Amino acid sequence: MHLDGGRRRGFFLTLEGPEGSGKSTQAQRLAARLNASGRHCVVTREPGGTALGEEVRQILLHAPELAPVPAADALLFNAARAQLAAEVIEPALERGEVVICDRFGDSTLAYQGYGAGQSLDALRALMRFAVGDLRPDLTFLIDLPVEDGLRRKQADEITRFEERADVEFHRRVRDGFLALAAAEPGRFVVIDGSQTADAIEAAIFEALWPRLSRHDELTPRNAEYAANASSPLASEPERGSLRMEK
Repeated sequence: MHLDGGRRRGFFLTLEGPEGSGKSTQAQRLAARLNASGRHCVVTREPGGTALGEEVRQILLHAPELAPVPAADALLFNAARAQLAAEVIEPALERGEVVICDRFGDSTLAYQGYGAGQSLDALRALMRFAVGDLRPDLTFLIDLPVEDGLRRKQADEITRFEERADVEFHRRVRDGFLALAAAEPGRFVVIDGSQTADAIEAAIFEALWPRLSRHDELTPRNAEYAANASSPLASEPERGSLRMEK
């Protein structure tokens, strides 16, 4: 739903998962495939996606010497999230576009909640203050064992959460994601992240397309997209056409 309670034109999709799950790769593939089918996509990420958000990203992920406590983490993530929602996500949804976001509020619940032990109720209240009732229409949780994901991380992808957090923290995060998915089976689709990137891509599209088509049916103003869009399952994505800075 839109912040004012009305049905929004666009479709809001998020990709979640533990470290090394390949979310960024799948976000790019997904957008390329949907754009090729005639849909307009916006790809963004958390934290980041705006000038303010990218500055906050540097503090959160690449400045371990600042040592923010978990409560400060939660506040900073939500500051970046509020800016992203107002500046990027809501305007794109109003235009009827598909918004693909690499992480959103579920990551705060998993990392600062399940991982760092902050109150889930307090974190949910903070997120509601930041973005109102903005919630994803669909969330793909790309799940894989913690050790496998951490091994996949390249040197230039290591953040404070890999440098300073132990394996048990990351296991709690993964368990948290799975608990969130179990609590909202209507929104979450859990994907086996141990598969190849191509297999993960295929699983995402198989689950996405019927939901996206159903959204079009319920939102008459999107009829032009539904009429012009061909199934992405039948077209090849344009690899690397959309990229997010690391």
